[in-house]
Amino acid sequence: MEMRKVAQILLLFLLPVVLCSCPYSSPYTLDEQPNIYVEDALLGKWMAFVNKAGGNRQEPVYLTFGKRSDTEYDIAFSGNLDDLQRRKMIRSDSITGTAFMSTVGERQFLNISINSRVYIAELRFKDDKLSLLPLVEHFTSKMIKSSEALRTSVDFHYKTRVHPMIDEEFCLKDMVKTY
Repeated sequence: MEMRKVAQILLLFLLPVVLCSCPYSSPYTLDEQPNIYVEDALLGKWMAFVNKAGGNRQEPVYLTFGKRSDTEYDIAFSGNLDDLQRRKMIRSDSITGTAFMSTVGERQFLNISINSRVYIAELRFKDDKLSLLPLVEHFTSKMIKSSEALRTSVDFHYKTRVHPMIDEEFCLKDMVKTY
């Protein structure tokens, strides 16, 4: 009986760690349809150095934007994606999908569609540097049942937080264009 109680307490402490380990994904996008034109300045190949898990070494990760249509991007992440392979999120050294831009409040977001799931990430473009900051899985406690509900939750989250809940482990910060 004592062992079971210890296991339950341990599980309660590990649960927040498990919940924090993935970016937010949803079957819904911030907008029903893409309506913001592709920005030519984003097209091309971008690179960021990310810390290798369990070490001090940094490795490059690449993000490539292509033009799929007037309002949609083809998007690909490549580089050393070992952490994602261990979590069985991918099986190769690249991830491909599509994306489109949405504006919520005064912030720009990418709706990134990969394997029938949509990931929401804030996009910051300043001084020729690009940052992609995905929302953490538990950024809201509400059940999202529509694109409108998702938009409302993201807007509320950014209006009420000094520091929005982003998934630091999956952020690509200060990327530079390698063309």
